[in-house]
Amino acid sequence: MRGLRLRASLRYLTRHPWHLLLTVLGVALGVAVTVALDLAIQSSREAFQISQDTVAGRATHQIMGGATGLPDELPARLTVEGGLQAVAPVVEGYGVHPDHPERLLHILGVDPFSEAPFRPFLAGIPGVGGVGVDGEGVDGSRLLTERGSVLLSRETAEGLGVEAGDRFPVRVGARTGELRVVGVLDPQDDWSRRGLRDLAVVDVAEAQELLGRTGRLDRVDLLLPLGREEELLARVEGLLPPGASVEPAGARTRAMQEMVRAFDLNLTALSLLGLVFAVFLIYNTMTFSVVQRRRLFGTLRALGATRGEILRGVVTEAVVLGVAGSVAGVLMGILLGRGLVRLVTRTINDLYFAVSVDALALPPEVLLRGGVVGVVATLLATLPPAWEATTVSAREALARSTVESRVQALVPRFALLGAVLLAVGGLLLLLTERSLGAAFAGLFAIILGMALLVPVATVGMVALIRPVLRRGVGILGGMAARGVVTSLSRTAPAMAALVVAVAVTVGLGIMIQSFRGSVVQWLDVTLQADLYVSPPSVVSARAEGELPLTFVEAARSQPGVAGVSTYRGTEFMSAYGWTRLVALDLHPRGRDALDVLQGDRDEALRRFTAGEGVLLSEPFAFRHGMGVGDMVRLPSEVGELALPVLAVFRDYGSELGTIMIGRVAYDRGWTDPAITSLGIFLEEGVDPETVAAALRGAAGVEAPVVIRENRELRALSLEVFDRTFEVTRVLRLLAFVVAFIAVLSALMALQLERVRELGVLRANGMTPRQTWVLVTAQTGVMGMVAGILALPMGLVLAVVMIQVVNRRSFGWTLEMEVGGGLLVQAVLLALAGALLAGLYPSWKMSRTSPAEALKER
Repeated sequence: MRGLRLRASLRYLTRHPWHLLLTVLGVALGVAVTVALDLAIQSSREAFQISQDTVAGRATHQIMGGATGLPDELPARLTVEGGLQAVAPVVEGYGVHPDHPERLLHILGVDPFSEAPFRPFLAGIPGVGGVGVDGEGVDGSRLLTERGSVLLSRETAEGLGVEAGDRFPVRVGARTGELRVVGVLDPQDDWSRRGLRDLAVVDVAEAQELLGRTGRLDRVDLLLPLGREEELLARVEGLLPPGASVEPAGARTRAMQEMVRAFDLNLTALSLLGLVFAVFLIYNTMTFSVVQRRRLFGTLRALGATRGEILRGVVTEAVVLGVAGSVAGVLMGILLGRGLVRLVTRTINDLYFAVSVDALALPPEVLLRGGVVGVVATLLATLPPAWEATTVSAREALARSTVESRVQALVPRFALLGAVLLAVGGLLLLLTERSLGAAFAGLFAIILGMALLVPVATVGMVALIRPVLRRGVGILGGMAARGVVTSLSRTAPAMAALVVAVAVTVGLGIMIQSFRGSVVQWLDVTLQADLYVSPPSVVSARAEGELPLTFVEAARSQPGVAGVSTYRGTEFMSAYGWTRLVALDLHPRGRDALDVLQGDRDEALRRFTAGEGVLLSEPFAFRHGMGVGDMVRLPSEVGELALPVLAVFRDYGSELGTIMIGRVAYDRGWTDPAITSLGIFLEEGVDPETVAAALRGAAGVEAPVVIRENRELRALSLEVFDRTFEVTRVLRLLAFVVAFIAVLSALMALQLERVRELGVLRANGMTPRQTWVLVTAQTGVMGMVAGILALPMGLVLAVVMIQVVNRRSFGWTLEMEVGGGLLVQAVLLALAGALLAGLYPSWKMSRTSPAEALKER
């Protein structure tokens, strides 16, 4: 009996190759989207982790400074007064080769004589000590003896087109320096090779000059021996300057990776939607395969096959299809991941921190997880039709109509289950305040609940549409509408997939539209100055470097300039994690730039200017549960600086959040006259381009600056915004492709199942053209109903994503905007998708001869 079942299964699959292909393709696409995004996220994480581990080396602890870093003399004090043996000062930042701006150079300033215990890649170099990596023409002592010397990895040197002994320019902000390659590191293992990619190792003094941090360090690495950590940490803490703290090695890396957690989770959740659509497709396919073979199953049951044997046969078939689709999906995911990793990396660089990914990481666990998810999803989608195949008697199995009567009877139960899932999803959203996982769980429960309501909603919608179609198209219109309802076992899963796909398109479209509208309004309020001046930035996420103070004074006194607002941005570790602090000196004309959400605006700005408190961006306030009146405590050079929160303002510039401090208060806590950027207000009637040209001349060639007019900066900001949603658009398109395949699969299933029915109609006089009209009208009904049902579902999803998911992910408040054009496009998209999917089945059914159609099948 087992051999008979196997032959029957193989015969069925070989006789329906297109159906087999669509099933495998649906599974493959669902798995591919999940795997590709997982690989892209893992690659960016791994690249950042390797880079940070490489520069951190074997350090057990790190001393972190506040806004202005650490004093130069701290390492000597730790060694002499603290008795520490392994102490290494570090200065780091980013720069670019002007001829290779696409390569971001990670500049690492170290003390070569302190490095042997810390960074393995510097071991074995003459003048540094230790053993390990072989170098070509490398002498680490030259970092100290030769000004402007640098060590590069072979890959980095080749990428920049330089060799040992060559000189090349490097630009950091408004500064341009020249470095000479005194050695090319040639790592032998892949980990070291990837860690050293785009790393430029220089002496700490060279890094200070290049990065504009003379006399200051970014951090000090410590290697504390086991068993003496508590004793030595106590000594270290007693020697720390005000504002400094000692953290376990990796704390900074973990804090920065936490910044992208919500971003990763949002993309992962979106990729899973593709798998949800694939589940609909698999369910539809396996249901059809069971229905098509009901007579075969009935015959096998009559010949003695047990229910268990039938179940095992169907499940085994599903496993084979699931494995085939999953393997294909993993391979497709690797190819797709190579494109997605560039989009994900660019978004991280735009919004968070610098990361360079040279290759797609292929962790075995990610590939295995993708394959397992595909097989499990296939099995779950197969169980209902497989169980249905075993629960009917041999006599019932030989009847063709029982499955539809069963499905019709289950429609109210599906609706009830859908209502329950909607309630569960709503409760998850209402009963949790900050959990992002609960928000996504609630969102998926709502999506599945609405999908389960599609059958009952379809029955109701078709009842309304059928009379209209009958009057407009005639009897064929009525038959087309009726066919959607009488074939619910096939049409409902396909329509549910199409409804969800279009609803997600509507929801994401409204969310992006609302987000963009809110950003546009925010930019209109925030960008009050006529010109904005900053150093050239190598990382979009932040303004790097400083403007020369002589240039700032020249800008203030430039003819036609009414005044300036100054901006000083810095980032450091604090009790709030990785913290972004902005010192602002507002010109009176720039005070309208703050869109205050909480607090008295005028009073807050008065006290802020006087240095009596701070302003918090909305994401920072939400993330840390703070509001007006709370105290913010910052580590400064004079000790802890405690300032009250005066107001909370709208800010879409950073989901990390920003603490804004007045320049008076900043100067009270830090000896840092530096200015990162300027907002310049012009006198009435003055030409911005004329002033911009004069300012470029004042800056000179040696200290280039970037000067943008108001409208130019606005356009650039929106360009960065649009880039951040490119990944979302790609995933949305892929999810819709899976839903399209689900509809195509369902229509092909209907074509095969209705061959005899249409053969009878053809034998009674229906022309091929009428057959084509009938099938096309039916697909049109499916598309129209799906599009209409997707609108309320999409609106609900938009509300959840804007008010709950976005808020919990990033802390922003968005104003919801619903464009009528988007809703019309959604209905047309569903209609067009269904009609396109129905072209081949319509053509095929209209060309089938009555004699062939009436053959026993």
